[in-house]
Amino acid sequence: MHATIPALPDGIHYILKSGIQLGEADGSLDGLLDRMEGTLLATGMAALIKLGFGFLISPGLSESKARKAQHFFNDNFVMRDPNAPDGVRYYQGKILIRTRKPQDDMNVLIKFCPDPQALFIDTPFGRQLNPVAIVTTEALSEAEADRIERDPDKVDLVIRFKDTQAILGLAGRPNADVAQLLIENLVQITGNFGHMFKFGAIGKNVQAAVKEFL
Repeated sequence: MHATIPALPDGIHYILKSGIQLGEADGSLDGLLDRMEGTLLATGMAALIKLGFGFLISPGLSESKARKAQHFFNDNFVMRDPNAPDGVRYYQGKILIRTRKPQDDMNVLIKFCPDPQALFIDTPFGRQLNPVAIVTTEALSEAEADRIERDPDKVDLVIRFKDTQAILGLAGRPNADVAQLLIENLVQITGNFGHMFKFGAIGKNVQAAVKEFL
């Protein structure tokens, strides 16, 4: 659980950087560092990540959008398992993003498919994906994040930045080199090796899907 993973997949970097750029574009993060409001950054990041996945999974009002949403869901979250009911289970990774400075109070917990029973809903148009159930996010206090990080049943992967400024700095480095971030000691990853690459793969698929949808 606590082995350091010396890598940051591009997909992870994309998800975080995109959320920060959205926040900066509308001015919601202006002056954040001066006010030391890491909780605001955590809350904003949690909301943006949840809304982003909700948009990609939403079936929309067209058959084409529904097909794209289903394809994205199948590629990223459906896992074939002969031992599971109906031969299918869903990716349920739990990712904690935080900083090394406790006073930042910047902690976001991301859960994928936390409740498989809620993934689909019955609608007048038939059984469809439930966009709000695919990904849940929560901004946590330092005490809550510390407690979760110590429990291997509560989190699979921890992405820990040096401080809040290191997270916001991603927006100003569109071509940031992952190796350089590690050399600069701006980020480290601990946890389950497999979840690191799964989260990175989801991030790459998000990047491709956003380009296709938009």
